[in-house]
Amino acid sequence: MAESNIIKKRVVCPKCDSSTEAALYTSINVTNNSELRKQALDESLFKWKCHSCGHEARLTYPILYNDMKKRFMVYLIPRIEHFQLADKALEEEFKTLKHINKRIVPDFNTFKEKIFIFESGLDDMSVELTKLAISEAVARKLSLPEIKEGYLSMYNTENNTMGFTYFIGDTREPYVQSARLEIYGKSVSVVNELAVKDKKLKGFIRVDREWAENILYRYKRGRQVARQNKEES
Repeated sequence: MAESNIIKKRVVCPKCDSSTEAALYTSINVTNNSELRKQALDESLFKWKCHSCGHEARLTYPILYNDMKKRFMVYLIPRIEHFQLADKALEEEFKTLKHINKRIVPDFNTFKEKIFIFESGLDDMSVELTKLAISEAVARKLSLPEIKEGYLSMYNTENNTMGFTYFIGDTREPYVQSARLEIYGKSVSVVNELAVKDKKLKGFIRVDREWAENILYRYKRGRQVARQNKEES
């Protein structure tokens, strides 16, 4: 399994144009170093400070997060839009690993959400489908055309609930909506039925709202066809 790797790179300060060397983690193994998990989640791992003027910034660059114990890997590749990772060398390195969830994400918020999902023992495909279904219900309740962005923010088995934080309107006002875990359970059933091929993929894939929209469309279409067939019989 991948160990933590660091590279040295010079970063030009956007404020004073001075060049400062930075140590960048290209991959981290949080099973071998739990402190790296904390630093990744609070984003201190990505903080950089100019030695000349003291300007501080968060560096954004590709980094592979590896949790051997929970058996998942999340590859943050800023602004990536592909469904599958086109990196033959990386896929070759991990092709023998079995029963490992391997995901690619485009931003820090999704990066941290995936870690929370997998650490909670949840299926991220089913979480994405649940998040989308609940966002549609919230949009109807608030008389909005749609809600595009949201994240899993709470999971409580004792209370049988999970919660999502959505961002509403141009001001991105946070709106928290909880749901019973039975809704998630329904999503698990739908995913197991309609996402068989995706679950069998061995490489890094992107599971997000767009992916969930495709699954939800197929589910709704299937129910519509079933109703029509029943009416005609």
